[in-house]
Amino acid sequence: MDLRLPAFRGLRRGAVAAVVAALLVLAGVGTWTAVASDDAPAVHRTDRVMDMGGGIRIDTSFFTSGSPGRRPAVLLAHGFGGSKDDMTDQAATLARDGYAVLTWSARGFGRSTGKIGLNDPKGEVADVSRLIDWLAKRPEVQLDKPGDPRVGMAGASYGGAIALLAAGYDHRVDAIAPAITYWNLADALFPNGVFKKLWAGVFVNSGGGCAKFTAELCRMYERVAESGKPDAEARALLQARSPSAVAKDIKVPTLLVQGQSDSLFPLGQADAAARAIRANGAPVDVDWIAGGHDGGDMETSRVQARDTAWFDRYLKGDKGVDTGPAFRITRTGGIDSTDGAAQLKGASGASYPGLESGQRTVELSGRQQRFANPAGATPPAVSALPGLGGSGGLAQLSSLGVGVSLDFPGQYAQFDSRPVRQDLWITGSPTVTVHVTSTSDDAVLFGKVYDVGPGKGQPVLPSQLVAPVRVEGARAGKDVTLTLPAVDHEVQKGHRLRLVLASTDLGYASPTAPATYTVSLKSGLKVPTAPGVATAAAPLPSWVWWLPVTGAVVAAALLLTARRRTTAPAPDPALADVPLQITGLSKRYAKSADRYAVKDLSFRVEKGQVLGLLGPNGAGKTTTLRMLMGLIRPDGGEIRVFGHAVRPGAPVLSRVGAFVEGAGFLPHLSGRENLELYWRATGRPAEDAHLDEALEIAGLGDALGRAVRTYSQGMRQRLAIAQAMLGLPDLLILDEPTNGLDPPQIREMREVMIRYAAGGRTVIVSSHLLAEVEQSCTHLVVMDRGRLLLCSRHPCPAPACCGPSSRSDSA
Repeated sequence: MDLRLPAFRGLRRGAVAAVVAALLVLAGVGTWTAVASDDAPAVHRTDRVMDMGGGIRIDTSFFTSGSPGRRPAVLLAHGFGGSKDDMTDQAATLARDGYAVLTWSARGFGRSTGKIGLNDPKGEVADVSRLIDWLAKRPEVQLDKPGDPRVGMAGASYGGAIALLAAGYDHRVDAIAPAITYWNLADALFPNGVFKKLWAGVFVNSGGGCAKFTAELCRMYERVAESGKPDAEARALLQARSPSAVAKDIKVPTLLVQGQSDSLFPLGQADAAARAIRANGAPVDVDWIAGGHDGGDMETSRVQARDTAWFDRYLKGDKGVDTGPAFRITRTGGIDSTDGAAQLKGASGASYPGLESGQRTVELSGRQQRFANPAGATPPAVSALPGLGGSGGLAQLSSLGVGVSLDFPGQYAQFDSRPVRQDLWITGSPTVTVHVTSTSDDAVLFGKVYDVGPGKGQPVLPSQLVAPVRVEGARAGKDVTLTLPAVDHEVQKGHRLRLVLASTDLGYASPTAPATYTVSLKSGLKVPTAPGVATAAAPLPSWVWWLPVTGAVVAAALLLTARRRTTAPAPDPALADVPLQITGLSKRYAKSADRYAVKDLSFRVEKGQVLGLLGPNGAGKTTTLRMLMGLIRPDGGEIRVFGHAVRPGAPVLSRVGAFVEGAGFLPHLSGRENLELYWRATGRPAEDAHLDEALEIAGLGDALGRAVRTYSQGMRQRLAIAQAMLGLPDLLILDEPTNGLDPPQIREMREVMIRYAAGGRTVIVSSHLLAEVEQSCTHLVVMDRGRLLLCSRHPCPAPACCGPSSRSDSA
């Protein structure tokens, strides 16, 4: 039988109830066991709310996997505005790697109660110590001594700061891996006495408003936001909540990951942390990633893998593990023409060079200059836009050589160098000394260094970073040494460096009273080059060495097995019009003889159907789709697409289109230009793309002519599906196509799928959401733990649509 139904809504009430009941059993409540991925053992998770005293309740999740026994523990902290749910994937991964993992929602976030204290030592930091107390009582957790578990901490941003703070306040923390976080919160939000107003506003807004914070923090924010100038009390309040307050007490191995695209917590924050912790005698590695709070690639998988290696070394005591170089930088080297993604490459050094290593002086020219601080500090210059993340962030564009900053004439001074005679790689913080005079008592300046191309080349501001400075007593004139933003940026031969000192910046509070500033040079621009850092050549793959040695052996093996090998099964004429038939499909988990990702799976799909492949995470859906696309081989059973057996590289796969993880697009190109570029990269004739038909089905309308950076998430998803539709494949596979979309966007995506199938083509959509499948799909398969749990039943030419071990319900 096949899966033909008028619609999923047409299932009789008992069948729908069976589906719902099955999903409720799979989801579970309280303590539950989940398979976190298709090819991994089960992860056991326990949710509980812990009483911290004083009416504070903290929502937690505890993850373990594998055989019983004690193991090191890891605390994973979430970022500001998030919750423990953000850490689930990393927690499951660490659990499978042999750790007991505890995640929690900090005060004021998720289901936890209490006011936000910005990692108050008496609040959030004390909560961590109580969580460590709880870990010490768990039979799964390894102990160094009674009451002292072997424990590490990791987290990003707000979560990274609590890891540093906990290491300073609680001696039981053994290793930490904080990322894109602050060392001194007062310096981060009030750099050189200037209020970082937009980022501070984003903080308060993402926390739920001022009333969600403790009273003293709310009063402090309102006072500084109104005056536009931080006071000593405000600085003291934030410093007391900063890791720098316990700098001498952080003595554990520390992996510091900091973002290059980050105007909130720039590289200088990690530099201060590295110097302080290393002075205590602790091992410290530093990693500068491409992304940050301003967008770009967060390199999540690489960073999490490095976190795991760090904990393997310092929690498990595995001295043979490679924790990576002492210093690593991710460098952006243009774009990939096939998907528009930034090409990343790593550079490393045997030791962390700091921000001033290998300084060279670049001479600047320019007379004394006068410029205005306008009334109301308006209009402001534009550099970074706080909160604008993702691939369209301004910092990401600047890394691709696109100039997007804005300075207003009459509101800045500029000093230029001669064209550089050879490529110059800046790694660290440039410095320069200038003389500043103001018609007011205080002056606020914003220093930045542009990379200017030959001739009238577009100035590019590396990472969109500026350095603010408040000059007090400027009426009498004052020499000021500016430490400019730390960057890693290559200035190509023939380019010039341009120092700009502006009177305003959108992200910061400037004096509202009009004033005139006068600036002149007192030194050249000192540029750090970090000579010990080099981009290593990619190592030759291992097969280069063993292939000549083993070639003869492989050839002999092929000859010996040739008699047993057969050609691919012949096409089945009876299935020539059947988009998909799966029979007895099985795939074992890696390194396991009895655990299956997919087991004895059988079903059939006909033309014009929208099939919903439904099941919880770990049900085997993605493994099934990967086998269907020829990406992995099954251990047993057969997949036939239009009668042809599927093998990696099978010609019939040209009739299959797929959307799995979303496509990468060039943000500055239009939607149509992105699709045309992608199709050209396939090498197929332009007339075979059926571009207009795919775009009509996707329903993007006039947006096709706009730059992709202006698209909403829903529009990006539709463009990605249009890309999968190019060539109008007869079978379209969509894996979780509505992830991250809001209800109106989900509705639009649903209509796209229905329109595509209406032309006689077939769509398979994988999802864990019952409501989505109910409204989008005409047919249904439910999987759990690799097996077919439920499928629709309807008369059809085939003997059965479901495997013998599964249950069927009729319409």
